[in-house]
Amino acid sequence: MKVSAGILLFRRPARIDVGASHDVLLVFPGGPYWSRRDAGAWTLPKGQVEPGEGLLEAARREFQEETGWAVPDGLQELGSVRMKSGKVVHAWAGESDVDASSLVSNTFDLEWPRHSGRIQTVPEVDRAEWFAPSMARIKLNTSLVPLLDRLAGLVG
Repeated sequence: MKVSAGILLFRRPARIDVGASHDVLLVFPGGPYWSRRDAGAWTLPKGQVEPGEGLLEAARREFQEETGWAVPDGLQELGSVRMKSGKVVHAWAGESDVDASSLVSNTFDLEWPRHSGRIQTVPEVDRAEWFAPSMARIKLNTSLVPLLDRLAGLVG
């Protein structure tokens, strides 16, 4: 069974009229597989836990690798969810008001088109955006949506 860990950032918006107590930061996967999708394709900065690595340690590492941002202090555990693929994702919430446009992701090599022999270097994360929880529910991979509910319980 594959295990991943990640961090779901939230911020308290300055706007009061919308009624949302917080926004969440979601990231869009890099590479050609996801380029034509939107709803249900977004995720949180997360990645595979390496052998011998702790879950929180992996979440912190993956967050920094995929965004280039410092990991916020005071992370709160959100528990885990199982993806449709069977992978288990462990998540923590952190409060920070980062500039989503300042994202700097690590890269990986990908053969594209498949079986072409051509290797492209693509970012692991293409972009990040802040969303109100109602819009995040639409954008986020459906297996990860329970994390939004747990975050709402923490943020209140």
